[in-house]
Amino acid sequence: MEVTVKEWYVKEGDKVSQFDSICEVQSDKASVTITSRYDGVIRKLYYDVEDTALVGSPLVDIETDRGQEGSPEEDVVETPAVSHQHTHQEMKAQKAQATPAVRRLAMENNIKLSEVVGTGKDGRILKEDILNFLAKQTGAILPYEGEQQVVQPAVRRTTDTTFKPDKAPAASYPVAAGSRPVFTGKDRTEPLKGIQKAMVKTMTAALKIPPFGYCDEVDVTQLVSLQKELKVLAQSRGVRLSYMPFFIKAASLGLFHFPILNASIDEGCQSITYKASHNIGLAMDTPQGLVVPNVKRVQTLSIFDIAVELNRLQSLGASGQLGTADLTGGTFTLSNIGTIGGTYANPVILPPEVVIGALGKIQVLPRFNTQGDIIQAHVLSVSWSADHRIIDGATMCRFSNLWRSYLENPASMALDLK
Repeated sequence: MEVTVKEWYVKEGDKVSQFDSICEVQSDKASVTITSRYDGVIRKLYYDVEDTALVGSPLVDIETDRGQEGSPEEDVVETPAVSHQHTHQEMKAQKAQATPAVRRLAMENNIKLSEVVGTGKDGRILKEDILNFLAKQTGAILPYEGEQQVVQPAVRRTTDTTFKPDKAPAASYPVAAGSRPVFTGKDRTEPLKGIQKAMVKTMTAALKIPPFGYCDEVDVTQLVSLQKELKVLAQSRGVRLSYMPFFIKAASLGLFHFPILNASIDEGCQSITYKASHNIGLAMDTPQGLVVPNVKRVQTLSIFDIAVELNRLQSLGASGQLGTADLTGGTFTLSNIGTIGGTYANPVILPPEVVIGALGKIQVLPRFNTQGDIIQAHVLSVSWSADHRIIDGATMCRFSNLWRSYLENPASMALDLK
């Protein structure tokens, strides 16, 4: 019904050709680039940046050759079923290879895109490239957003700009200009738009679900060692391997044994639909707000395949380019709060799903081994919320125990991998 105008690529008086990029708009599902239907001259822009445009209303006037004798052609707001993934090739010949969100980040920090080396496909400049460029100028240390945080007892200093388990204080991270609210002493009211508005609807629907909470701890010492070894191999293939692909794959293996956790119920609570695909979502903190893209058909993917897909989703999410296909169809969700901090949470179920899990930070803690000796262990906390209308506590507990067993002995997953 409505979209938010995020950026204009033209101004009044500009000449445009058919298929030239006109503007970027964002709905509650995806960002879309709208292109020109005509050859002509821009005569009027109906909205400013951050204005809400109603679908079907005039967006821009383009004066064409045939329109010079009469009124200009009037284009209208529409949201074609394509995301930035399908429109980038149309923009390559007209703009440097960077998304509007990345361009805005560069502008706020007075960075010229021509000075930044792009690491994305075909030399595209990513958000990470801007942050790394800024870090080199300021000497700050940047975390990798997709990496699970391992909290060690001691803090070590480093000048490397890549993520390290022992992070520097948050105050050393560069803050983009304009990201801090300006104190004026006056109240400010802003309308809910886009992702924020969608979140209100989703969370309001979630209040109708009676949740059952269950928490546990997982000794991931063996997984930490395995991930450290495989991470190097994955990097040689151009893929960043975090702990998340292991968490996701273990969940999928567990869903084979507990299919009711990968189900949904109708509004009248009269029937249950068991989902054939394990489309596992990852709650993601982005500059646009909370989004939950999902990895499709996890039951058919290897851990490396999942890592590749997560890399893609994280890159798109950081630059506000996630499409409708990525954000819909989820059947089960994990929220990795450990990348930011915190140990336990009370995650909110995303209807029509029936389960969500929140993963805390991995901590190095003392534990007893089988001989009764105190050893150093890597411990992960997990908090589950389940729809108590169809899922009982025993079922949630058994699933969690199975999921935990896969992660505590990751070699056991090889027996069930397909």
